[in-house]
Amino acid sequence: MSVQVAPKPHRIRTPRPLPPAVAPAAVALAAIAGVTAIATAPAPARVWAAVTVTLAWAAITAGVVFGTLNARRLRVAAAASDEVARALRIRSARADEDVVRLLEVTLPLVVKRLRDGEGADAVLGDVPQPAHPLLRAVLAHCAAELAAGESVARAATADSVTAVRRLARAADELDLLTSSALPAALARLRAGDAADTVLAALKPPGDDRLRILLDTVVREVARSERRAAAVMGAGTKTLSRVQAMSVSMLADLREMQDRHGGEIFGELLGLDHKTSQLGLLADRLSLLMGGRTSRTWNRPIGMESVLRGAVGRISAYRRVRLHSTSTARIAGYAAEAVMHLLAELMDNAANFSPPVDEVHVYVEERAAGLVVTVEDSGLKMAEAQLRRAEEAVSGRAADLSYLPSTRIGLVVVGLLAVKYHMTVTYRPSSRGGTGVVVLLPPQLLHQEQLPYQETRQGASGLPETPVPGGQRDPGPSPERGAEPRPSGAFPGPVPPDPVLPEPVLPDPVPPGPVPPDSVPRGPALPEPRSPYPGAPGAVPPAAAPGPGIPPPRSSGTPGGPGMATPNGLPVRPRGRTMAAADRGRTETPGDRSGTTGGTGRDAGAQFAAFHRSTARPAAARSPVLGGATGTTGPGDAGGAARPGPTGGPSPARAGEQAGGTAAVEPTAESSRP
Repeated sequence: MSVQVAPKPHRIRTPRPLPPAVAPAAVALAAIAGVTAIATAPAPARVWAAVTVTLAWAAITAGVVFGTLNARRLRVAAAASDEVARALRIRSARADEDVVRLLEVTLPLVVKRLRDGEGADAVLGDVPQPAHPLLRAVLAHCAAELAAGESVARAATADSVTAVRRLARAADELDLLTSSALPAALARLRAGDAADTVLAALKPPGDDRLRILLDTVVREVARSERRAAAVMGAGTKTLSRVQAMSVSMLADLREMQDRHGGEIFGELLGLDHKTSQLGLLADRLSLLMGGRTSRTWNRPIGMESVLRGAVGRISAYRRVRLHSTSTARIAGYAAEAVMHLLAELMDNAANFSPPVDEVHVYVEERAAGLVVTVEDSGLKMAEAQLRRAEEAVSGRAADLSYLPSTRIGLVVVGLLAVKYHMTVTYRPSSRGGTGVVVLLPPQLLHQEQLPYQETRQGASGLPETPVPGGQRDPGPSPERGAEPRPSGAFPGPVPPDPVLPEPVLPDPVPPGPVPPDSVPRGPALPEPRSPYPGAPGAVPPAAAPGPGIPPPRSSGTPGGPGMATPNGLPVRPRGRTMAAADRGRTETPGDRSGTTGGTGRDAGAQFAAFHRSTARPAAARSPVLGGATGTTGPGDAGGAARPGPTGGPSPARAGEQAGGTAAVEPTAESSRP
């Protein structure tokens, strides 16, 4: 341990003594110089020179004598000062030694013994004391303070050890509470267990405060879960009834459209459209509450019907322009979800774009699936809005606690996209607004399967016989592999979309019994115009066997197509629905009043989605369709561009090419597939 040493006192330097002969020699030299000056002076001034020299010599002599005496006195004083300085240096050296010994030896020894637990008095009695009294006082004061500090430090150390142990125990219990106890409790509460059951199964923490916290959290979450489950159950049940009633209202409106003439047909179409929008809102809320859509389908739905059904559910349907040449069909279990998702995106695009601009919808077939693009001409979205929209459609913002009060359509889009593995992305639109790209994966698309005989003929390399009626080859079998078709190329002759089955309704409220005589029976409906060759009731080309293809063999069971009970009720074949059996049954003249015998009308014709302009009065048609002279049959997708039997475009397609893409009416075609 280094100690700063006090600086040495300044030593006064004494002048060196002059030799004793210097003073007399100086006086003699002054006298010789004076005599020489007098001798050399002129005669008239010699007296004055003598006086001056004498006075100067006397002054020099006096100064020499005074200097000699003063120098002697100074030498004596310097000698005395040297003696005093020597004594002071000796005392300072001794003090320095005492300080160094105190700092480097005594104090470390005192500190060590005090830290070992000895008392201050015992330590001071054993260590060597400094010679200076002030240093002894400093040593005693330091020893007392160090002893007091050591006692306080030992008490603080004991308290800190106890606190650290308690903190570690509390941290372990808190980690156990947050990592396993609370998650397990919340999971069991969400599963429906009671709070007391959950608390009894958990190991309570040792800390009373954590135990109170766990009990409070579990009971509050249980109360919130019960409240949320009650609200969700009541909301889902109520919405299911609203959905069933909306579907029932749509069915009643379709029946009224069939029975009444053109004087109220337009009003019925308006009610039909508003009911479709009501169904969209009910489905939106039902999906947010964990429910399902109002309808499900057990047959694949054509993409054109899906698009028109989505357009018919929004208010700005007249501004939507469809650009689709796709013949793909959506699997029945996902058709309603795809329709609802597209309706939400179209409604969002129409609401956030100028009312005079159009919303364009494009459909492309790609190797990764079916790509649907919705573009508007509104203002571009800001970065923050784009991030929120992308987060919503990704399904990450589906928590009802963070749900905005008004903009919930994109959240429903995200829920459907996650459930059915669809991808929804945003990009800038070439029309100046925002574009939304929806990718439907291949598993949502219906895969066509060829009959066994046709597959064998194609695999053998024989030329395939063309199918009458303009039916297009449904594609190669999985054994041959499908050749990709360019998405922008005009497709070849395609068959009309198949007639859709009746939807499955979500537990509708059963109406009261109605007497049979109270049901009004309107006049017989006109048969819709058929696009196929032959009579209106002819079998579509997709079902008619072509040349060279043997007809399907009958199963030979009583439940085959066209079989019925003696009372006229349809018999359901194995693997088919009752709607399919009813379509295959022929009616007798006595089955229905006002009708004649022949093939019974398809159950799918009850839906206004399959009624075409030929069954409506001309005054009820929307003028937006302007110029489309071609009409379509019940199997068509309602205005879709399909080539005629000769391979050229149909009249509807010709009208669309001449006057632009046809708008969509608020009809059942645009509201439902």
